[in-house]
Amino acid sequence: MSQPIIEVEKVTHLFKDHRALNGISFEVAAGTLHGFVGPNGAGKTTSLKLICTLLKPQTGRIRVFGKDVRTDVKEIRQKLGYMPDHFSMYKQMTVYEYLDFFAAAYGHVAKRREVIVGDVLALTDMEGRKDDLIQGLSRGMQQRVSLARVLVNDPDLLLLDEPASGLDPRARIELMEILRELRRMGKTIFISSHILSELAELCDSVTIIDRGMTKYSGPMDDLLYAQGDQPVFRLRIEVDPDQWSTRLSVLPGVTAVEPVEGKPEFRLTVESVEVDANAILAELLTMGVPIAGFQRDQRKLNDAFMDLTERGVRT
Repeated sequence: MSQPIIEVEKVTHLFKDHRALNGISFEVAAGTLHGFVGPNGAGKTTSLKLICTLLKPQTGRIRVFGKDVRTDVKEIRQKLGYMPDHFSMYKQMTVYEYLDFFAAAYGHVAKRREVIVGDVLALTDMEGRKDDLIQGLSRGMQQRVSLARVLVNDPDLLLLDEPASGLDPRARIELMEILRELRRMGKTIFISSHILSELAELCDSVTIIDRGMTKYSGPMDDLLYAQGDQPVFRLRIEVDPDQWSTRLSVLPGVTAVEPVEGKPEFRLTVESVEVDANAILAELLTMGVPIAGFQRDQRKLNDAFMDLTERGVRT
């Protein structure tokens, strides 16, 4: 098994009398899209700053690419890109000028910069806005420019702190599609959010923290099972659901079929996380079920998140 790209071991960090992190531990495998989730004030931003070497851990150990964040700062920074939750931009520049400036800061000559900037503009679908002033762009477009800026040094690891914050639904969906494409390119993506359901369909694995402590870290599919629950999927069909209720109950691995009141939908409870969701979907297609949608039930995921974070009770 290959070495994790991020290793956080029993890290504690204080700001005066405030304990931002309290013995947090987790790992992130290379080539994955890993969600980092917790309520506001849980310690997510502090963790990201420690991982990207902007802060040094007071106790415990953090290794990135097998290097120690205390001693191997230069080697780590050369291979990662960090996008903070609140970022400043040179808004009097055009999009192209802004990206060219950062490519120059990484030491690329003019001819090479032209290629790099063209590539990141294409990847973030900003080619048509390259001559626009940044100050005239929407919040969503500025987020794309900031992501493009993170990509100019072709990092192996992306650290993104609440990148979808403040975006409208369309911009949020478009950003998530860009992140999927980056994962297909082999990037490791570590993305923080305070909304679990926002990352449920995006991430391979997730770490949930609360009050600076690790509450769960592992595969997204195991999250419900870890809480003693059975995974639930929501099936939406295109026609009257009454004729399908009985037939759905005999699906292999499905233990319960619950109609959703007032909607052409069912909640399918399966035996365990070992039941392959793709196999269920294939069986549904074989049965001729007119599928309009099939996904993990977000209500159950949110219940698990609330349980792990003490039902949102803060002090």
